[in-house]
Amino acid sequence: MGACMALCSLASCASCLCGSAPCLLSGCCPSTYNSVVSRLAFSFLLLLGTLVSVIMILPGMEAQLKKIPGFCVDGAGTSIPGIEGKVNCDIIVGYKSVYRMCFAMACFFFLFSVIMIRVRSSKDPRASIQNGFWFFKFLILVGITVGAFFIPDGIFNTVWFWFGVVGSFAFIIIQLILLIDFAHTWNQSWLEKAEEGNSKCWFAALLSFTIVHYALAFASMVLFYVYYTLPDDCTEHKVFISLNLIFCIVVSIVAILPKVQESQPSSGLLQASMITLYTMYVTWSAMTNNPNRQCNPSLLDMVSQGPTATPPPAPAVKEDVQWWDAQSVVGLLIFFFCTLYASIRSSNNTQVNKLMQTEESQGLAADYEAANGEGGVRRAVDNEEDGVTYSYSFFHFSLCLASLYIMMTLTNWYMPETDYKAMQSTMPAVWVKISSSWVGLALYLWTLVAPLILPDREFN
Repeated sequence: MGACMALCSLASCASCLCGSAPCLLSGCCPSTYNSVVSRLAFSFLLLLGTLVSVIMILPGMEAQLKKIPGFCVDGAGTSIPGIEGKVNCDIIVGYKSVYRMCFAMACFFFLFSVIMIRVRSSKDPRASIQNGFWFFKFLILVGITVGAFFIPDGIFNTVWFWFGVVGSFAFIIIQLILLIDFAHTWNQSWLEKAEEGNSKCWFAALLSFTIVHYALAFASMVLFYVYYTLPDDCTEHKVFISLNLIFCIVVSIVAILPKVQESQPSSGLLQASMITLYTMYVTWSAMTNNPNRQCNPSLLDMVSQGPTATPPPAPAVKEDVQWWDAQSVVGLLIFFFCTLYASIRSSNNTQVNKLMQTEESQGLAADYEAANGEGGVRRAVDNEEDGVTYSYSFFHFSLCLASLYIMMTLTNWYMPETDYKAMQSTMPAVWVKISSSWVGLALYLWTLVAPLILPDREFN
């Protein structure tokens, strides 16, 4: 009996290799939409590639590999018994591996972005590729990754660095749009609960989070002035901090203007406070890429020397780059949150939906019985027969940009030399980050004033 059940389970798993998204759900999973399961599955592939990249860049990985007898050969490469040829040992770990792993992920998602152009509904044959064939998708990603590790050195690292810079710029803006949408959804949800009952409690909660966000942003700004500026130096940092402070004050004031509140009742300071805090993070992240070490002290320098001491000059080229500094860790956490939220989001904000190429949210209540098959098995509902709920192509393009952002984050946005022996911090990374914060603030401001500037258009 047990053997029969095992064979049935294997047969079920085999069908899922070519099947659709519902196969990915187990009995313990809640009923949901086909579109949500597919987005979560693709996001899992992205996070899996990110985890592999993190492991590859961990310190001591190369030393551990060299402990394997006959695996690594100093100065020559790797000789693997049973496999003809040699592979360069240095390429398995470190910066080369991160560049190549993220190159593979970017190519994988860009390929699907091209394939899924103009898919209108799940009746399109390409929709079955989007929502199924997961085992083969995994094999394709592995195949591209293996091929990427055979890319010869040369101009690849420099060219791909600039691809990473441009792609990361776009992804930072996408992150901000997702945060705007999350803040709108959060604010609207708590306002509705306040109207249903116990309004004082919910309004107090909204006010508390708003105050906390602004307090953290203000404290960050003070620390920036203390640690990242000098009386006679660091002019760029002074300009960045001051301008972003002014811009954040402007959008906060606009968010509570009577006319804006009249056209968008759900708009408020909670959204503005989140955007302000995120802007402070991007400002900090930009300043940490300044090659001038006088204006860019490490956290160790801040703790050991204090705010008044001048950090010792350090060479612009760093031999050992560690991605796990504070701003990179925070950046990864924000990335994980935004990736997960992008996979499950269902927003009613029209402007954000237009920016993110998604449709308005729909409920599951009407489809709950259909989602529960015989024996109470959970299933994913195909909610895209009449039209897709999100742009397949844009979603994959966003994951492609996310792959580039991960590459830049894990390498601290440092520009690699031709031979990868060193990584160098550059001012272009600083300007890309700071300009992305300005574009993001402009987009948020547009979501506030668009109904006033274009009164003939429907924004509700």
